[in-house]
Amino acid sequence: ILEHEKDIAKNEPGTHNGGGSTVGYSFFAKTNNLKMTFRKRVLQAGSAIGYHLQKEDEVYYIISGTGEMRMNGKSFPVEAGDAILTRPGSSHGLKQVGKDDLVIIITY
Repeated sequence: ILEHEKDIAKNEPGTHNGGGSTVGYSFFAKTNNLKMTFRKRVLQAGSAIGYHLQKEDEVYYIISGTGEMRMNGKSFPVEAGDAILTRPGSSHGLKQVGKDDLVIIITY
């Protein structure tokens, strides 16, 4: 199954009440019986993924830009090349900082 990001791009507010503007790409969302999620998200200036409780293992991989990750009450900077694993029962959120869009891959 081949999907092109230009065909699935959706302008969306920051997920989990994060605020701001993002572009989401939910690859293979219409594929039957797929037991994983694979997404790309572009967080534009001032946008965020709101702080929320995680129910399954999830990985954020930073493609470009800079951000501030908050996990279990502690904040730390993230940048291109960083991968963040969030385990079930923990909480996290991510906000874009800096002048460039924050581009991430999310899989769970």
